[in-house]
Amino acid sequence: MKRIFWFSLGAAAGVAMSRKATETARQASPAGIASNVGDAFRELAGAVGSFGADVRAGMSEREQELNDIVHERSAAPARADVPAVDGRHAASRRARRAEG
Repeated sequence: MKRIFWFSLGAAAGVAMSRKATETARQASPAGIASNVGDAFRELAGAVGSFGADVRAGMSEREQELNDIVHERSAAPARADVPAVDGRHAASRRARRAEG
């Protein structure tokens, strides 16, 4: 019974090591390296895109905060007849153009 156990354990270890060696050899081949580099570039592109989206969202949020502060501190009340564009009044956009 001991011999069957050790033989089975050796066979299982041999199969596991053989699979590991085959996978390592595949990754070391030119096709495997190209695959790994391609995956790395796709991951990097996704991270850069996500970072850009986060930056744009933060910029938009901060711009809205600054516009709210300007509206709070200005003495002129918001006019009802001026349509809002993207949550901002067209009058404030004209004022910014005149300043710039």
